Amino acid sequence: MWLNILQGTMEQGLIFGLLAMGVYLTFRILDFPDLTVEGSFPLGASVAAVLIINGTNPFLATFLAFLAGILAGMITGVINTKLKIAGLLAGILTMTSLYSINLRIMGRANIPLLRERTILTIIKGWGLPERYISLIAFAIIVLCIKFILDYFLHSEIGMALRATGDSPVMIESLGVNTDTIKILGLGLANGLTALSGALTCQYQGFADVGMGIGMIVIGLASVIIGEVVIRTSRIVYATLGVIVGSIIYRMAIAVALQLGFAPTDLKVVTAVLVILALGAPSLRRFMIQDEFAERLMEGGATDAEA
Repeated sequence: MWLNILQGTMEQGLIFGLLAMGVYLTFRILDFPDLTVEGSFPLGASVAAVLIINGTNPFLATFLAFLAGILAGMITGVINTKLKIAGLLAGILTMTSLYSINLRIMGRANIPLLRERTILTIIKGWGLPERYISLIAFAIIVLCIKFILDYFLHSEIGMALRATGDSPVMIESLGVNTDTIKILGLGLANGLTALSGALTCQYQGFADVGMGIGMIVIGLASVIIGEVVIRTSRIVYATLGVIVGSIIYRMAIAVALQLGFAPTDLKVVTAVLVILALGAPSLRRFMIQDEFAERLMEGGATDAEA
């Protein structure tokens, strides 16, 4: 039983690793509080599902879902940079609009894919072990995306993207259009989120208009846990940490369910995980200070006895 649970959590963790990489781009690289992900995640699922049930090749449908996410993120960027609306509000406006857009795309609130041809059903014909098809497929996809993202962030445009988040005034003085860079970054981040949604709907066997609720918290939890586990600012290890954090998060949720928590309690579990991950450095410093103070008191007592 535990082997099946471990495999399932790793599969889900890998899928949500794409979402976490998207959140990492906005919150850590661009320093942009983007809530568009709660709309772009179901956008990717709805686009992929509608195309698949209409006979489109699943790989092409997944790629078009990725492009749809890019468009959604770029819209948020335009609202923020060109209309001068605060980033948080721009994301909320796009997210709210995407709910109606996703319903319009799907035509109804839920689309089942149980008997449809998906990426996973195609890969089953490649001779891979059927039990581990999903795990192998998602591992290959996520690792390929990770390496492409690492390469991009070390390119000239990627360096400009990182500099825009760190010091927009400095990068503007070098003649870089920060508005364009920000729009590009938001587009790429939401493209990854939509790709995660497209793979999720094919993995779960359905697309639902409400499947984006809470995705921002899941993405943040994965990023923060990954930063606690792999403490480095190097991009190659940071993106790996995000994926590892996503897997650890899914494992923590699975353990919570096995311990008897109801599915309705998972939001509280997620909140506690994020609080612990964020508060870990402060707790560590507090424990070190207490230990240091205790040693000083012991040393003082020894000197007094002498």
